Amino acid sequence: MPRPNPATKPAKCKAFRLHSAFYDYKPGTSAHKPVPFPARETVMRVDLFDFDLPEGLIAARPVSPRDSARLLHVQADHLTDRLIPALPTLLRRGDVMVFNDTRVIPARLFGKRGQVAVEILLHKQQTHDTWQGLSRPAKRLKPGQVVEFAEELSAEVIGRDGGTVTYRFNRSGADLAATIARIGHIPLPPYMHRDDDARDRTDYQTVYAARDGAVAAPTAGLHFTPELLANLDAAGIGRVHVTLHVGAGTFLPVNVDDTTDHVMHAEWGEVSPENAAVLNTAKTAGGRIIAVGTTSLRLLESAAGDDGVIRPFTGDTSIFITPGYRFKTADMLMTNFHLPRSTLFMLVCAFAGYDRMRSAYTHAIAKGYRFYSYGDASLLERTS
Repeated sequence: MPRPNPATKPAKCKAFRLHSAFYDYKPGTSAHKPVPFPARETVMRVDLFDFDLPEGLIAARPVSPRDSARLLHVQADHLTDRLIPALPTLLRRGDVMVFNDTRVIPARLFGKRGQVAVEILLHKQQTHDTWQGLSRPAKRLKPGQVVEFAEELSAEVIGRDGGTVTYRFNRSGADLAATIARIGHIPLPPYMHRDDDARDRTDYQTVYAARDGAVAAPTAGLHFTPELLANLDAAGIGRVHVTLHVGAGTFLPVNVDDTTDHVMHAEWGEVSPENAAVLNTAKTAGGRIIAVGTTSLRLLESAAGDDGVIRPFTGDTSIFITPGYRFKTADMLMTNFHLPRSTLFMLVCAFAGYDRMRSAYTHAIAKGYRFYSYGDASLLERTS
């Protein structure tokens, strides 16, 4: 990722398209070249976070076993190629890892409104029988219309805002959840270019998932096995669980020129009083906080005050972290390799430094690391 002449105007990026309400990455199509990071007082352009990625590095399936993936350790002064099982040796007794225990639901539904085929990606539950969903074709759906998904499941359109449609189902509570689980599809990211299958019901779920509600996996957690968790326990490394029900908006490309114009989708999260206390006690004792995944990190930052104290939290968060943000909680972040121009790549640049992350991604591409949800991971140390 060479750093070009600042006077060179970057080409318009064509790496992403947004079809209706669904996101779609076209690898290897961007003619964009990165530009130098701006001074703090200048506009932060989205094209600063673009890069080219060979399509062959996009992982369509996870490695097996899942903890045999590679791990790029990103420190202040160097990069080290490792494997996931080395993780306990990179942490210290008294450190605490924070895991997102959300469970992915089969949130992709296919139905019909009359003769019109309808595809829905549920992304936020409103009530016991009401969901918001990214829908296609959204423009043809109007309040009062009914979408039939199966003999036992239908939903009435009760509102629409752009590509997001609100549906009231004919079932509710546990009955609705069980029906969706039976007829729904795992919402694989479209850059995998394949339909979901039975394997994804296991592969696209962490081994510690406990609370239904996510429509995308907290992918850094996919690398953990019972054996790895046991090794972390034996090394004296603490574990706490928080919940952030990951919505599709977290992984959408940013389709504006300036980061200040991007609006994040809200996601529901919870940090219990008990786990907030564990984390604060560990910090006071000199332990480090390691966020497993950007979802855990975003929730911790939402729960923390300016004093750095993590407080109990229950509710929605739409926090959007870009370079210049002052972190209050985690000292390290374990995360997969992310899409160009995504809010997640912006977050890791904020956490570990823009130049350092561009160097890390250049290294990862050259070394053949596997990218995205089923890919390899990185362990980032915070810049300050």
